[in-house]
Amino acid sequence: MLNLPTYEDVVDAAARIEGHAHHPPVLRSRTADEMLGAEVYFKCENLQRIGVFKFRGAFNALSRFTDDQRRHGVVAFSSGNHAQAIALAARILGIPATIVMPQDAPSAKMAATRGYGAQIVVYDRYREDREAIGKRLAQDAGMTLIPPYDHADVIAGQGTATKELIEEVGPLDCLFVCLGGGGLLSGAALAVRALAPRCKLYGVEPHAGNDGQQSFRKGEIVHIDTPKTIADGAQTQHLGHLTFEIIRRDVDDILTATDAQLVDSMKFFAERMKLVVEPTGCLGFAAARHGGLALRGQKVGVLISGGNIDLPRYSELLSSAG
Repeated sequence: MLNLPTYEDVVDAAARIEGHAHHPPVLRSRTADEMLGAEVYFKCENLQRIGVFKFRGAFNALSRFTDDQRRHGVVAFSSGNHAQAIALAARILGIPATIVMPQDAPSAKMAATRGYGAQIVVYDRYREDREAIGKRLAQDAGMTLIPPYDHADVIAGQGTATKELIEEVGPLDCLFVCLGGGGLLSGAALAVRALAPRCKLYGVEPHAGNDGQQSFRKGEIVHIDTPKTIADGAQTQHLGHLTFEIIRRDVDDILTATDAQLVDSMKFFAERMKLVVEPTGCLGFAAARHGGLALRGQKVGVLISGGNIDLPRYSELLSSAG
């Protein structure tokens, strides 16, 4: 029997991260309202610390460490956002951090992770298993392993973003949340079912990597090969055990968006709202625009998950937009 986090855990997480995590704004766009015929509210986690929602879950998880765990340190495996989130949270809390990163990870992300004081262990992503390396380091050095999404404290921390959104704007008719491993969506589900139980909650994946949608339909976790999509934050191969159970119980449906739709949404955010949003962060709005749902007259929430994208790549994608 899995011990799933609850909304009370989200409330506790909100108290722990207060004063450490940013409280990003909820923005509106008249153009977006006209596109959907609805009131659209964007929670801008691209303006969160490290440029993505993941700082919430990382800080919440590390803040619950015992004195012994703090002394021995934390280990995590990530090619980017989770690495930086753990590294920064560990620095703030005075906890030694070791991050397992692929040797071909973007140099900017490696530099940022080192800049927060973490030690980096590199591996060959095509020949070595990062989870096995992380578990071995944890066992050999007595460190605590914090995975990117399938962890109760991480899920509860991510749920604080939706808690803030609903507390600021009131109950929503529907909410669109990007879906990779499921940490943000399952956390959102805990907050939605407590604060706006009639709200329709939609997870959104890349069209090329719809393992969550397949899992939701089949009623069990489906594994896929690493999908080829520009939404690198959602290139997961499967949901977590905790995240799947919450998603299966509390989410209304899983939708998908194509890469072309993501680029179109990136261009909208840049031109109309002056926001830098990474492709993964565009999943929610892309589905709201192109998912075929009847949203006219409704109060619609969209979680923008992050804005971490290399500028040359950002320029290239925007230039490709029609």
